[in-house]
Amino acid sequence: MAQERLWNRNYCRVMAANFALFFAFYLLTPLLPLYLVERFDATKDIVGLVLSGYTLTALLARPFSGFLVDTFPRKRVLMWCFFLFFLCFGGYLGASSLLLFTIVRTLHGAPFGALTVANSTVAIDVLPSSRRNEGIGYYGLSNNLAMAIAPTIAIYLYRLTDNFQLLFWVALVIAGLGMAVDNGITLPAQKRSSEQPKRLYSLDRFFLLRGWLLAINMAFFGFCFGVVSNYLAIYSRDVMGITGGTGTWFLLLAGGLMASRLQGARALREGRLVQNAAEGICLSCIAYILFVACPNSVGYYGSALLLGFGNGHMWPAFLNMIISIARHNERGTANSTLLISWDVGIGLGVLAGGFVAEHAGYTAAFWMVAASQLIGAITFFLWTRKQYLTLCNTKTL
Repeated sequence: MAQERLWNRNYCRVMAANFALFFAFYLLTPLLPLYLVERFDATKDIVGLVLSGYTLTALLARPFSGFLVDTFPRKRVLMWCFFLFFLCFGGYLGASSLLLFTIVRTLHGAPFGALTVANSTVAIDVLPSSRRNEGIGYYGLSNNLAMAIAPTIAIYLYRLTDNFQLLFWVALVIAGLGMAVDNGITLPAQKRSSEQPKRLYSLDRFFLLRGWLLAINMAFFGFCFGVVSNYLAIYSRDVMGITGGTGTWFLLLAGGLMASRLQGARALREGRLVQNAAEGICLSCIAYILFVACPNSVGYYGSALLLGFGNGHMWPAFLNMIISIARHNERGTANSTLLISWDVGIGLGVLAGGFVAEHAGYTAAFWMVAASQLIGAITFFLWTRKQYLTLCNTKTL
């Protein structure tokens, strides 16, 4: 029997749109602190406050976006989210004061948080059911690729032109192209459960309660990445004596992410989600321990590649797992639940990492990361895996 076609027109469009939205996002991310300092003479603490508003509103928007894409026509929700995301890039061009820029940046987080949920839910809808696990794994390649090349292009353009306004214009155009691509998607009829009107505003419409253990597990892993991604440059400079290697570290991370998604596609296609997740978790444990136990270039760059392989296996496996225990009309909620837990973990990691680094040093902070990853691994193997398998066996759509 012939396999259903994975790379259909709608799936290719949603992949391209996802690449565009993350490319526009990552194009500005590495240079916004520099822009705030040079344009508005902002201090370091003010820069942190301005940029944290984006994360906060993205986090707040996620549960409501899951509810919206499960309740209203998904394409309409998707296009409104993309339009607002696109519009905010124009707001940066018109922000003439630090206050205005802060308002625009903070507001921008909401459509970004909603758009990532809506776009990935639409990707699930357009995938053939027999190849959904594999397709979700490949879907992540689009934002991994954007993460790998957009910061490099941004830094090159800035060095070439010394013009932040050009970067805002490029991001605006790329976001507009992504919106145009998504507009051409044709979605199948949205399935609705007969029980939906009775439970329209219940908690389960905003957070997938059946996936609570998967969410807690993902929060542990988000905690680890929150510490590493925010304190990597300072740790590598002050403890390892490595300067200028942060870009290479993230490039290796992105390379590992892409390679692992390609390598793990067969396991996802065959439904071996638990195996994929377990491999990713174990590789990530090795990566974090290597990072802090070997404070040299081998441990530094080797951990980036291993962490990329680990997250590349783990993320699509967890996403498929939580979607597989959700009903058809809860896919958006399942999506947002996993993203919320990741964001919460990252936020707690940033706070805890700064506190521990201030009082005990960065080495202690990164040993805390290794311990958190190990706790997450133990949680998965002892409880999360068993709960997931039980729910799969008892699930009713």
